[in-house]
Amino acid sequence: MKILLLPPYFKPEQMASSHLNDHRYCAFSQMGYKMLLYTPTPTRGVSDEMRAEYSARKHEVMYNGMMEVYRFSMFREGSNPIQRALRYVFCWCAQFWKGLRAKDIDLIYLASTPPIQGVLGGLLKKIKKVPFVYNLQDIFPDSLAGTGLAKKGGLLWKIGRVIENFTYRNADKIIVISEDFKRNIMAKGVPEEKIVVVYNWVDEEAVKHVPREENKLFDMYGLDRKKFYITYSGNIGLTQNMDMLLEVAKELETEEPDIQFVLIGEGAYKKRVQEIIAEKNIGNVALLPFQPYEDISHVFSLGDAGLVISKPGVGENSVPSKTWSILSASRPVLANFDENELKSIVAENQCGIFTKAGDKEAFKQAILDLYHDREHCEQLGRNGREFILKNLTRAVGTQKYVDVIKSFEKR
Repeated sequence: MKILLLPPYFKPEQMASSHLNDHRYCAFSQMGYKMLLYTPTPTRGVSDEMRAEYSARKHEVMYNGMMEVYRFSMFREGSNPIQRALRYVFCWCAQFWKGLRAKDIDLIYLASTPPIQGVLGGLLKKIKKVPFVYNLQDIFPDSLAGTGLAKKGGLLWKIGRVIENFTYRNADKIIVISEDFKRNIMAKGVPEEKIVVVYNWVDEEAVKHVPREENKLFDMYGLDRKKFYITYSGNIGLTQNMDMLLEVAKELETEEPDIQFVLIGEGAYKKRVQEIIAEKNIGNVALLPFQPYEDISHVFSLGDAGLVISKPGVGENSVPSKTWSILSASRPVLANFDENELKSIVAENQCGIFTKAGDKEAFKQAILDLYHDREHCEQLGRNGREFILKNLTRAVGTQKYVDVIKSFEKR
């Protein structure tokens, strides 16, 4: 079995979901599957020096010789949405050409970022006459409507629906990350037998509790170990409702000065967050860059609680994978999110506090509740770790992906 992979981002780029891709590729290689991957020059979270280094690496062999990686030149990704969209289009064209020329391919595996990748997979599947497996991590154009970038029924929405329908129709299997996702696309006409639900997982050995006195990030960034920390790790973009978060932080700065916020990551809205912090003189929010994956336990153990937050209407069908990393580090989830599976998971397993997306006062009160009852806060964290060990380990998650690929060996 030889799998064609066409990701828009790849090592050494650091993103919230990078480890999931790495785990999948490891599992595929262990099963003896060969992989052929075409990807652009790295852009996210890499220096100019690193870009130059990888520009010279046109061909690499990875994963114990089971993956061949070919990189092609592409300009840097900027924060401007139009520039980013253009980069996606140029990458799509390059990857389509590379995919056409790829030899001896048995299966195409693509994920949903950007959503035009689904069209790429569908076209290559038709031309090369091989199965196409689509990993749906984000439902487009629903996500655009949630951010206000598209209006339901508008031109962009209609274009998105055409892309979505084409992708679903041509994918042989669609792997979705939640039951809510499954219900969403079934309502759009996707037959149930084409859908496989696989929750994003966490490497329970790589992400675990680090005692505060041993957490090196406190010393690296001059953080006071005596404070109570609420942390966010991931993309700092338009959908995460950073404006509301900063409003709450500003109010708590005088009310409860021991409560501190740490935002770890990169994204299109990070610069604006920095500007708001400076304009409003918010002194209880620290911004840190993405940390190396080997320090992931330190990242998710940094706070007393971990944030999962989005604007209303954005997370109707999703459960962000950072949720599992928060729980695996024995920290409670502090969610301000659309009411979906996440709400029931938090409630049924008593592993955090859920508030409705955009409900600022409820969110603020949830922070105060955790702050004033540290024993309860710690118990919620222990409950979360137990939930992960029973349900969402790396071995369980990756095996489900392997099973999907294996199902095509018999055809």
